[in-house]
Amino acid sequence: MNRLARFAAILLSTLALASCGLPRGAALQSEIVGSSDSAAVDFAVYPVTRALLPSVAEWPQVNQPHLGWITASQGSRGRMVTAGDTVSIQIWDSNESSLLVPPGARQIMLPDMRVSPSGMIFVPYVGDINVAGVPPEAARARVEERLTSVAPSAQVQLSLQEGRSNSVDLVGGVTAPGTYPMPDRNYSVLSLIAAGGGVSETLSNPQIRLQRGGRIFGTSINRLYDEPDLDTRLIGGDQVIVEEDDRYFLSIGAAGDEALHPFTQDVVSAMDAASIIGGIDDGRGNPEGVLILREYPSSALSAGERGPRMERVVFTLDLTTADGLFSARSFQIMPKDVVYVTESYVTSAQTILALVGTGFGLAKLANTIDN
Repeated sequence: MNRLARFAAILLSTLALASCGLPRGAALQSEIVGSSDSAAVDFAVYPVTRALLPSVAEWPQVNQPHLGWITASQGSRGRMVTAGDTVSIQIWDSNESSLLVPPGARQIMLPDMRVSPSGMIFVPYVGDINVAGVPPEAARARVEERLTSVAPSAQVQLSLQEGRSNSVDLVGGVTAPGTYPMPDRNYSVLSLIAAGGGVSETLSNPQIRLQRGGRIFGTSINRLYDEPDLDTRLIGGDQVIVEEDDRYFLSIGAAGDEALHPFTQDVVSAMDAASIIGGIDDGRGNPEGVLILREYPSSALSAGERGPRMERVVFTLDLTTADGLFSARSFQIMPKDVVYVTESYVTSAQTILALVGTGFGLAKLANTIDN
């Protein structure tokens, strides 16, 4: 009788332990979404299926940078003199009584001159000359033509050093960042990046930001490679910034890897995310219960097909069906999404059976001791 009482106590303790909550690394799907039909819940649940995809495609994207881009265009293939450039002028004159060249000399170098905001430079004896908006050779010809009024035999040599309006900045993410003069008016973003030694291989999904005036445009380097029409032409004063994609999503629960994951490409699908997180833990995860948790702003709410009905949304994926797998390939992950892999019911059942088995083992041990 004493042994029977001990066995009963051990078995009851084991079952009580199982009923109070199993030691698990993730919740069951029913524990998270089971109460979604209740009027008190503050989240909506949407199974990711072929029927849902057209509606979700109309919903606002969240946590995404909304930066436009400028398509490519054509400009002059030569260098152009602009305001802020520095012009160096050397005058040659063989006339013995030249007003421009000192006695006994044949040439003179004028001090470097910065092109004024109005496009002018000042040359002694002839005054202001407009040299902006033309190639350096045309500017040289203008200066020489004006000088013939005081020195008919004078010849001019002009060299140009680009100023701020004739150069662009390349910032971060490349081998050699810095300020680069524009060789012509067809200088493009990819040409500038190539001049800077190319994009660093350490960057994940490198992003391009073009700052022009008070506006910022953005795209990815891979998109520029794939769509040549987007390799936009630069203008003087542009700043091109190369940086790593700062978007990310989280994975927790019975995933292969619980971590923060950066976006590895412009668009990450749910199937891509499943691969990035190392899949589903074979011993614990429930492939029928992969959840994607997302929050929408209140402005995105809609009772129809153009938005969710609540701010907090749980999308459910079933990766054991063909429709679930194909739909996962077309469902887009948003930055800051949480991919939650729920615990398998089978794992929980096995844990209970193991605990019950342990109870029987302990009872047998007690019986052996009594004997």
